Amino acid sequence: MPTNQRTTSSPLADLAPDLRTAFVRVGYDAITLFEALGPATHAALSRQEPVPVRRAARGLGELGTLIRLLLLGDALPEREVAAALAPADISRAVAAGLLERDGSDVRAALDLRPMDLGAGTQWMFSDLDDSMRRRTLDTDHVLGVGQASLSLLRATPTSPVGTVLDLGTGCGVQAMHATTYGQRVTGTDVNKRALWLAEATARLNDLDVELLEGSWFEPVAGRRFDRVVANPPFVVGPARIEHTYRDSGLALDGASELVISSVPELLAPGGTAAMLSAWVHVTGQDWRTRVSSWLPDHGIEAWVVQRDIADPDLYVGTWLRDAGLDPREPLAQERAERWLEALAVNNVDGIGFGFVYLRAIDGPTEILAEDLTHAFDDPLGPEALRYFERSAWLRAVATDPELVLASRFEVDPATALERVYLPGAEGWQQQVARLHRGDGPRWQHETDDTTAALLAGMRPDGLPLRDLIELLAFGETGDAATPEFISAALGIVVGLVRHGLIHPR
Repeated sequence: MPTNQRTTSSPLADLAPDLRTAFVRVGYDAITLFEALGPATHAALSRQEPVPVRRAARGLGELGTLIRLLLLGDALPEREVAAALAPADISRAVAAGLLERDGSDVRAALDLRPMDLGAGTQWMFSDLDDSMRRRTLDTDHVLGVGQASLSLLRATPTSPVGTVLDLGTGCGVQAMHATTYGQRVTGTDVNKRALWLAEATARLNDLDVELLEGSWFEPVAGRRFDRVVANPPFVVGPARIEHTYRDSGLALDGASELVISSVPELLAPGGTAAMLSAWVHVTGQDWRTRVSSWLPDHGIEAWVVQRDIADPDLYVGTWLRDAGLDPREPLAQERAERWLEALAVNNVDGIGFGFVYLRAIDGPTEILAEDLTHAFDDPLGPEALRYFERSAWLRAVATDPELVLASRFEVDPATALERVYLPGAEGWQQQVARLHRGDGPRWQHETDDTTAALLAGMRPDGLPLRDLIELLAFGETGDAATPEFISAALGIVVGLVRHGLIHPR
């Protein structure tokens, strides 16, 4: 057993079984909570507006007590809280750090809420944020399930695997989710408080998760995993640590570089990784080249998807507010000045954010880095696995174009041919034609009539690609297809296969 594994339960974890009993009895679960509050009031809760929620909770009995206590942070009479939390003992809850006394009342000292992450209700511990009451976040603050966590959840493949590593587990949300598809789940973190809360969360949900304390990859040195998920402290800025959940102590995008370059060593053969990352856009430098340089030359296939690009001013202001700071206050302005100066001296004109998918392969590293800044259909997790499957086929036929020419293809049912016309001097004039995949990433490829005719022949009972190309060439020129015509067609087919608009049969 690793020397840094947490082998003893905390009082909070020991309290968890009684809390679970109380929550099941009262109906403190995701579905009941939504039904009891109703869509409008539940939306107010999501918008961090306590008054509508408080008004509704007053008529919900013991469930209302738990809503006010654990979701709104209200101080309530001990007698009411004791009844709602029974059989959990109030004194034990105070000693364990879940509650704190406020005169004759008690209030929550932690955030504890039900969530449905796709496999029914799971209860998640985290630190209180400033959503309902203004507060300053401590350095070791443990973030709850925010938008970044939810984005990674939706973007993570959930095909069954043996072993899963949640690198930088935080409150444990990715690790808890991983128990739905992984046989053995390990979570690591340098933050002792995060591991304390993740341990309690695992006990509360009756889940078996290995939790290890240590920096970066130290706790799992020498081990390999079938899947790695990571939501590291990737915030881009100067080398400092104000909050461990977001700051790595590494300058600029050093945290993303460290994780992306090191995770390949953690992957078992055929293993995959899904990570959130951020990278700087440096004046005169292609971001794709920057991120690609972080990967080894051999053994990895990478799909890097840039979802957003923020200008430095917006980026800094957003993260200042995330820490509970008002950009109008002197302290916040001082931090903003240092932060923006650190970006400026490094010629940073933007910060990219997105997903990085890796797969361990036996061969030279292959990288596709592309923008996906348009709207798309969640989740991306299954799409990542399909991308790797399509890429494996392309890799298998890459050395012999005849294999592609001998293959039959069919158009994906979600692929549409769109033509855009605008009024002109002689009526409607076509401006662009494109192939549009209507699901998943919703890729679009501009096309022409020749390509459209080629795809029209791709049917379940259709001809091999070589025959389609020859028929198309003869129809256009009255002669056989030239090597240049065949090469151009092959290039188009490869691109459409890679994005899933057509499929080999």
